[in-house]
Amino acid sequence: MAAPRHGAFHPLTVAAVDRLTDDSVALTLRIPEELREDYRHAAGQHLALRRRSAEVGEVRRTYSICSPAPAPGGPGPQQLRVGVRLVEGGEFSTFAHKEIAPGDVLDVMVPAGRFVLDPAAAPQGAHYAAVVGGSGITPLLSIAATLLAARTDARFCLIRSDRTAASTMFLEEVADLKDRYPDRFQLVTVLSREEQEAGLPSGRLDEERLTALLPALLPVESVAGWFLCGPFGLVQGAERALRGLGVLRNRIHEEIFHVDDAPAPAPVTRTVSSSHSRVTARLDGRSGTWPVQDGESLLDAVLRNRADAPYACKGGVCGTCRAFLVRGEIHMDRNFALESDETEAGFVLACQSHPVTEEVEIDFDR
Repeated sequence: MAAPRHGAFHPLTVAAVDRLTDDSVALTLRIPEELREDYRHAAGQHLALRRRSAEVGEVRRTYSICSPAPAPGGPGPQQLRVGVRLVEGGEFSTFAHKEIAPGDVLDVMVPAGRFVLDPAAAPQGAHYAAVVGGSGITPLLSIAATLLAARTDARFCLIRSDRTAASTMFLEEVADLKDRYPDRFQLVTVLSREEQEAGLPSGRLDEERLTALLPALLPVESVAGWFLCGPFGLVQGAERALRGLGVLRNRIHEEIFHVDDAPAPAPVTRTVSSSHSRVTARLDGRSGTWPVQDGESLLDAVLRNRADAPYACKGGVCGTCRAFLVRGEIHMDRNFALESDETEAGFVLACQSHPVTEEVEIDFDR
């Protein structure tokens, strides 16, 4: 069977809308039989949801799949579930909370993302851990549930930070994992704005606190993989704490949900006039060459000619527009999606890339 096309959207019916907290819902999407292989996903991947309206035009947002991944060789998923937290002024999240109802049809991109864990590749007796904040729980719910079900020798430690108990997403689902795997699933909860009757004192999980906390919870050096997900500040603080504790960078995997507190993009030190630049792009087996207009990213230049080019956030966060740089030089404004081994191998985010040389070639099919 042919692989799903990059950036392909399909209409999916909403099977259920579940209220998780006052400001978050879970959407369950029904997958028709003929599309189940297209929506086969790895634990930790995300979906891009699209809304088109006369008032706002086209809006795309990415949401992590919280359902366990289907077993290799088994049937594709009949349903997928994503969590949506309300963002102040957020066009799609407001739409999801106020308007989406069971029976509605949404445009949904096929699964994407590399913030994943493959249980089959886990070492014997592997111990994994995650530090998550807020809605960062969503991909880890899928990762932990998939790993623990597939590998009876594996263990998982989830350290989660939320503002209050009432704002905590997927409380029941996480509690179910604890009940189902009491000896292999360790849960540590920290509330930043509310005291708990038992457990850790309230406060933010910053670098200093994590540096003291993590060695007291588990053998940091023997953890096979660390998964960090949530706001920029929490993820960066957790990474610094782990590196300070001697964890190798290739054992740390990151996905950032909010970048409001991220530093400004690095200044461009070398450029070429966009009016003299051209981009050649390969996508789903077809190539084309087009001019790059002033101020355009490579993605925008491709989109003017190939409306099916893959993207979701256009903010350097989701990684949907990942492409391989075949030739030429580019400048990336920001990157919160690609890990260091990917950039070293030549991958770029097309939405953040601008030409430095007159000829640039990228490949979305790699």
